[in-house]
Amino acid sequence: MLIAKRITSILGVILFFLLSNTAHTQTLKNLIGTEISADSVTAFVLEQMKLQGVPGVSMAIINEGEVAYHLASGYSEVSSKQKISRKTIFEGASLSKPLFAYFVMGYVQEGTLDLDKPLYRYLPYAAIADDERYKKITARMVLSHTTGFPNWRSDHESGKLFISFEPGSAFQYSGEGYQYLAKVLAHILETDDAGLERAFQERVALPLDLNCTKFVQDAENMKNKAHGYIAEKAVAEDDDPKVFGAAFSIHSEALDFSKWLIALIQNEGLTGASYETLFKTQVVLPEGHPQTQAGVTDWTLGFAKATMPFGSAYGHGGNNPGYTSLFIIAPEAKWGYVMFTNADQSQLPMALLQYLMTP
Repeated sequence: MLIAKRITSILGVILFFLLSNTAHTQTLKNLIGTEISADSVTAFVLEQMKLQGVPGVSMAIINEGEVAYHLASGYSEVSSKQKISRKTIFEGASLSKPLFAYFVMGYVQEGTLDLDKPLYRYLPYAAIADDERYKKITARMVLSHTTGFPNWRSDHESGKLFISFEPGSAFQYSGEGYQYLAKVLAHILETDDAGLERAFQERVALPLDLNCTKFVQDAENMKNKAHGYIAEKAVAEDDDPKVFGAAFSIHSEALDFSKWLIALIQNEGLTGASYETLFKTQVVLPEGHPQTQAGVTDWTLGFAKATMPFGSAYGHGGNNPGYTSLFIIAPEAKWGYVMFTNADQSQLPMALLQYLMTP
C-alpha cells in the first residue's frame, strides 16, 4: 500500500497495475494466430487505461479453449483507491443479449418455445397492440434484431413503443424486442423476473460453474460491484438489481464469463443442431451500415458475426452508463477474448481487439 501511495511516475503506475495482473502463459496467440507476449498485452492495456482515463478492467484471453491470460487491474472505486480484484463485478450491459439467446435456445431445443411462432400467441403485448404488424413478430426476429422495434422507446419524444418497418424485413438493433421475449418466456414458465433468474442459474450458470454471472443481482454481487465512471466521474447506480434485463442487466467478471465463452467454443450445453441454429446467419447487414466498419457482416441469434480469413468470429459489445464491455470468440481457432471496464463508452476493449488482430 505504501508503494501505491508513492506512485508519481508512469513507471510507478505500471508497477502498481502489474501487482494485480495474472498472466498464465508468457506467450499467447492473438486472434489471427500470431504469437504475442503476455507482457506486451499488459503494457498495451495499462498504457491505454492511463491515456483513456479507464479506472479498472477485468479481461481474459482464451487460447486452445482455455484461459491463457487474465488481468484484473485498476480501481473499482477511485476516490478510496479500492483496487479491482478477482471478485470485482462489472455491468456487462448488452453482453446480456447473446447470453439470453443461449438461454432461450435451451427452451427451443426442448420444444417449450418455437422460434417462428408469433409471440403474441404466447402473450399479447398491450404496449404495441394498436399496430397489427406486431402479431408477426417471432423469437427469431427478436434475437436477430429484425422486429422493427426501436432500441428503447424512452429514446424517443413520444415515449411509446412503435414499429419502424415490416417485421422480419430489415435489421434494427433493439433492446425492446429482448424485453418482450423475456416477458413471453416468463409467461410460458408461469414465473416472474426472480423465477427467470432461478431458471438461468439452474439451466446455464450451475452446469457451467458460473458463480457471479447473473441477470438479477444478489447482495454478494452488489457488494463486489465496481463503481461506474463517466468522464472519470462516478455515476449513481440507476438500474434495479431485481429486474431481469434480457437486453442489459448481466453482471460478471472476466474469468467467470470466460467459462461461458469456452462452452460456446466447445459446443457445450446445447445440442449440435441448436448451435448450428444459434450461429447461423439470420440477416446480412446492408453495405455501408455503421457496424460493417467494425467488421460485422451478419447477425445470428444474439451474436454479431464477422467473416475472417481463418473462419467466423462471433461477439458482442456492451455499454451501460459508466461501463463498457466486449467479447469475441473464434470457435474454429478455439480463441476468445473478453473485457469489462468501469468507464463509459470506452474505446479500450475495441482498441485491444484491434491490437490482438495485428500480425
